[in-house]
Amino acid sequence: MALIGLIALVVTAPVGAQKEIDRLTNSATVLQEVLGMPDSIPKDLLDRAECVIIFPSVKKFAVGVGGSYGRGVMTCRGGQTFDGPWSAPAMFALEGGSIGFQLGGQSTDFVLLVMNDRGADSVLGSKIKLGADASAAAGPKGRTAGASTDLAMRAEILTYSRSRGLFAGVSLEGSTLRSDPDANEAVYGRKIESRDIVRSGTVAVPKGAEPLVDLLNRRSPKNLSDRPPQ
Repeated sequence: MALIGLIALVVTAPVGAQKEIDRLTNSATVLQEVLGMPDSIPKDLLDRAECVIIFPSVKKFAVGVGGSYGRGVMTCRGGQTFDGPWSAPAMFALEGGSIGFQLGGQSTDFVLLVMNDRGADSVLGSKIKLGADASAAAGPKGRTAGASTDLAMRAEILTYSRSRGLFAGVSLEGSTLRSDPDANEAVYGRKIESRDIVRSGTVAVPKGAEPLVDLLNRRSPKNLSDRPPQ
């Protein structure tokens, strides 16, 4: 029996890790495709973002039920003032009852920009409800954010979506963001807090996350926010 248990452990342990590697790969693919769209996230907004969160293939529970369930990743710029290279990613979950983005069983990809220290601290501190614990707004699209509304410019988190099926509007207010500790342990091989992954500067980027981090370092290597000099 002990031998059977050992064999089961050896066989099943990599499966969980592979699931999280797939999450990292899918997140990189989603972001690359979104940034490649003509009417995409404004470059000046991406350059001012302190963190980026990607949720690939968020699915609704059932027709007529407003629940949703998504698993994604979060990476932040390094350094005390978020002005360094992009960090190793932490694993996150999106859950909520008010995401009205689809009808039926299609899935939607979400990209969230965390625009300031307060937003980053909220997300990394504990489970938060968007719109209550952190201000959130639908992000503007296009080449620049010059025509963006004041609401979007004041928001701590800007949200974007890409639907592969029927599009029925987007709202993330009332949904929750939280760390995914089991997934972090599967990726990094030990229990580690999301804040330590993205803010300590001591966690190496795992191989499965290199495409995502390399993409951000190419497309937005510098933080161009109007941060006062330190």
